[in-house]
Amino acid sequence: MDDNELGAFLRSRREAVKPEDVGLPGGPRRRTPGLRRSELATLAGVSVEYLTRLEQGRDRNPSTQVLITLADALRLTHEERVHVRQLAKVASGDVRLCPAAAEAPARTVRPTVRAVLDRLEPAPAVLLNRVGEVLARTTGFERLYGPVGLLDGDPPNMVRYVFADARARAAYPDWDRVADEHAAALKLAATKADRFAQELVAELSFAAGEAFSGRPARPAPPLPAPVERLAHPLAGELRLKREQLELSYDDQRVVVYLPADAATSAALDRLTGRLPGALRAVSG
Repeated sequence: MDDNELGAFLRSRREAVKPEDVGLPGGPRRRTPGLRRSELATLAGVSVEYLTRLEQGRDRNPSTQVLITLADALRLTHEERVHVRQLAKVASGDVRLCPAAAEAPARTVRPTVRAVLDRLEPAPAVLLNRVGEVLARTTGFERLYGPVGLLDGDPPNMVRYVFADARARAAYPDWDRVADEHAAALKLAATKADRFAQELVAELSFAAGEAFSGRPARPAPPLPAPVERLAHPLAGELRLKREQLELSYDDQRVVVYLPADAATSAALDRLTGRLPGALRAVSG
């Protein structure tokens, strides 16, 4: 990466935005492609002098709030927001992504845990670590959540999917409630000096904005809703009960998804290719 990648990126995006796209008059006499510095500075609420220093690489420590206002003014996509934030971290020399290895979320799947998942088939079940990364799953889980895009990440992350993937809002009819649950759990972990959780909180606050940052933290883990609704592109709307199994160590948990009614039971049997009744509806 060259010495002023952040500044070059901001300037390239400024020059790519048409004035009329942000409610400003255009015109043939403009000498600058896209927005003038003064126009972007006004839209973002920063001084022209400060924006000049950023673009020229003379200021390498923009605050998160400044990055958010610039991203909003430039109409950056989610991918561009993630990119500009990473450029800012590198430019400032931030090394918070390299804490001691012992503090990292556990990503190793013990053979006994994998054996448990094998024996849970055909039920959808997933192994998650404390920041929501998908470490292992059953084929039932893949057929349930693969078509809605949850497994497309590298690595897949349930919390990041809810807030940073537009498909999540269509997948979860009760998206606001699902978002409240995941945001509260992550923010609670971040209050416990968990630098990896803090990093994900910062990423989602920047990338998802108010949809994430505006959700309150809680002093205790939130109780999951009795039933989670999922709009599956092949099976229609499913009603699922979740049973969470905390592992004795590794800070990991297994979440099992069970049908909450007969219609969901039949739909899951079709998805997994099992005989009718393989997954019975769970009541209560």
